[in-house]
Amino acid sequence: MTAIFCGRLDTPSAIKIQSEITPLMNNADKEIILDCEKLDYISSSGLRLFLAIRKEVSTKGGKVIVEHINEDIKKVFMMTGFIQLFEVR
Repeated sequence: MTAIFCGRLDTPSAIKIQSEITPLMNNADKEIILDCEKLDYISSSGLRLFLAIRKEVSTKGGKVIVEHINEDIKKVFMMTGFIQLFEVR
């Protein structure tokens, strides 16, 4: 299952997305792809959302893959250690 992120993943959008990811969490025992090709910015709230997804998926035996991150988001992932928490393609 794939979730596509676009624009800014900040506090307001993370709250909105949190309520919309139920179908994603229902498939947490499978491979979940977080497609960030159109994501321009991620805040700490967005990072917490990614962690919540990872936690849910790992408890159900699934796998989270983050795809297509741009250089700015890759820097954030590297500074925060997220690069080691997720499989990034």
